[in-house]
Amino acid sequence: MPTPKNTKSSSRKPLVYGAVIVAAAALLGFASYKATSPGGSSANTSTAPAAEVSADPQAGVYPELTKLARRDAGDKLAVGRADAPVVLIEYADFKCGYCGKFARDTEPELIKEYVEDGTLRIEWRNFPIFGEESENAARASWAAGQQDRFWEFHAAAYAEGAKEKGFGKDRIKALAQQAGVKDLARFMKDLDGPDARAAVAKDQEQGYGIGATSTPSFLINGRPIAGAQPKETFTQAIETAAAQAKTTGKAGSDASEGAGNAGSSAK
Repeated sequence: MPTPKNTKSSSRKPLVYGAVIVAAAALLGFASYKATSPGGSSANTSTAPAAEVSADPQAGVYPELTKLARRDAGDKLAVGRADAPVVLIEYADFKCGYCGKFARDTEPELIKEYVEDGTLRIEWRNFPIFGEESENAARASWAAGQQDRFWEFHAAAYAEGAKEKGFGKDRIKALAQQAGVKDLARFMKDLDGPDARAAVAKDQEQGYGIGATSTPSFLINGRPIAGAQPKETFTQAIETAAAQAKTTGKAGSDASEGAGNAGSSAK
């Protein structure tokens, strides 16, 4: 797998979410994808194949991991009903080529098919593993979210060719402007502030806590999936989780009563 530049973070050991963490991490596989490394392959990720790792949606579901869904109706980095029967948690880095592939090719279709009808909620976790520019972009996405422009920033940062231009401060500001962030002075202050750093660190700790070492990585109602898999992998996992939630009557059981849509609509 690509060696993260943030060696301090990458050396952290998984937290213990019950006794399931070792099995869950093994299932995820978190294989090495050369194209996800900033210094790796320069192949066009829009035409590159999906990550070469098996992610059988019929594989194990770990109830302990379902508790990681925040289901906070005020979450600026989420889209979908807080009481949706299925929650997809995505751990991603804005400098990751396969994360961009998922963001452009698969995520919009999942939103159209499952978020809009109330079946699915998507919760973003910033998981920067490729150094300073990854950290910049992660904090910037959080800062954009404070002005309700997270998903617009997400789209701009994952557009074709965006990561090749880097995520230095000037570039970050330009992306925020492109995303429609109104108060750029506040945005620039927020992205370097303690709240942004704490929010990103919290997401990182959670990612490392489930054994993630590469991006993108996902949990769908406690079912780990690794890599930018074909849409069908996610479709099957979502529909299986939705059917299970209907059978057990636990849809949205962890959500606040009466919670509505959280986050803005992804573009």
